[in-house]
Amino acid sequence: MMTEFGDFIERIKKRLKEPLPGLTSQLKMATMKRQMKDGSLVIPEDVRKAGVLVLFYPSNGNINLVFIKRAEYPGVHSGQVSFPGGGEEFGDHDIIATALREAEEEIGVARHAVVPVGTLTDLFIPPSNFLVTPVVGYTHDRPDFKPDPEEVDQILEVPLNTLLDKGTRQEKDITIFPAINIKVPCYYTEGHVIWGATAMMLSELIDAISQ
Repeated sequence: MMTEFGDFIERIKKRLKEPLPGLTSQLKMATMKRQMKDGSLVIPEDVRKAGVLVLFYPSNGNINLVFIKRAEYPGVHSGQVSFPGGGEEFGDHDIIATALREAEEEIGVARHAVVPVGTLTDLFIPPSNFLVTPVVGYTHDRPDFKPDPEEVDQILEVPLNTLLDKGTRQEKDITIFPAINIKVPCYYTEGHVIWGATAMMLSELIDAISQ
């Protein structure tokens, strides 16, 4: 397994240095229309920067990715499944440092244990006004996860092969506000709906790997 995992990481490193699928892949899983100009997303000048960690690790013969189910709170991303991460703070050396710090705070993965290998395409999230950079990294072993109970309701460990299975990509009805239901494209695994910005980032990752 370790040889297979090592080979996979080397392929990912190489792939992230090549042109990425970008916006085309992201929009496959979009739940709302995005303001566009000349083929690019319109990003406001007051946008805030954020980083999330797309973390690969070996576990029980699988190559896994970790997601979090966010705790319920009065906010636009309450209760959603997402990659660990958050907003840039003063003192972060760069957006990679932001993603590693946030992941350490949210799920207890020591930032020095994560080896960053590259980034996916930035994604603007209108409801929170964040420009998010997905930082791809790995650990040599399964981390000893320690979720922050104030921010994380549940840690989800999902085998990559599950996400690559076309049957995982579905459409589901969700409730976004009281009494407002919408049908969204999503990745559906073990009863959990991965939708919105996280699904858009995941779509690019899967397309990049598949190519």
